[in-house]
Amino acid sequence: MAGPARALAQILFVVLIAIALRAAAQRLILKITTRAGERGELRSKSPSVPGSAAARRNPRATALGSVLSNAASVTIFGIATAIILGELGVNLAPVLASAGVLGIAIGFGAQNLVQDFLAGIFMLLEDQYGVGDVIVVGNISGTVEGVSLRLTRIRDVSGVVWHVRNGTIQQAGNECQGWARTVIDYPVSIGRDIPQVRELMLATAIEMWQEPEWHGVILEEPQVWGVQAVSADEVLIRLTARTVPLRQWEVARALRQRLKIALDVPADERSNVHIAGAAAAAS
Repeated sequence: MAGPARALAQILFVVLIAIALRAAAQRLILKITTRAGERGELRSKSPSVPGSAAARRNPRATALGSVLSNAASVTIFGIATAIILGELGVNLAPVLASAGVLGIAIGFGAQNLVQDFLAGIFMLLEDQYGVGDVIVVGNISGTVEGVSLRLTRIRDVSGVVWHVRNGTIQQAGNECQGWARTVIDYPVSIGRDIPQVRELMLATAIEMWQEPEWHGVILEEPQVWGVQAVSADEVLIRLTARTVPLRQWEVARALRQRLKIALDVPADERSNVHIAGAAAAAS
């Protein structure tokens, strides 16, 4: 009786140690992911850091925490199972050999699944994109609605939801990290005075940039890069402005409207407007 009782006591001891180690590992992982989320919330309060980065941080930390927790559980209980089988007198060499052969067979049969999971892990670790980002993957462009280790869910501008396997993503363009740029190629008649048009476009853009409602949207003074293309009838002049992520299209629409109004005013009327404005300011 001493032998079975001793073996049972050792098995219970191994199980208790495994449960305690798993609980400690999950608590440590939860602490790390919670701190990562808190750092994201603190950074989101800073005006120099786009809110999208903080919005990505919590789902990314949650996904990484889930992966690490599952990996820790499998590792700890796998080692505990091997120790228990050894205590029961089971020869582990054939079992490990069979498990190795079975693992190879499953690996060949589930290559795509393994590829998706590995790609998902590296995508989360490298913070390539996250929920709320606008990305371009192949011919698909839209907002990321969900990210898991196997799939990325994207909704395009037409409302179609695309489910893309992570392992098939060769390259992804992210429009929401750091800053964005509004690029406007504005057409003007071939007979217009190009230097004068450039000055007027720059003045219009700077006037918009200086307005309080656009202070937190347009990050720096807009620039007119110059003539982008010339045809028989018109000249394209490029204007750019650096903005916070996801606001570049809003800025572009507002700038186009203002440029249209400013460039449609004849030169004589424009000078009269400036004179009247100066007189009003002096009075």
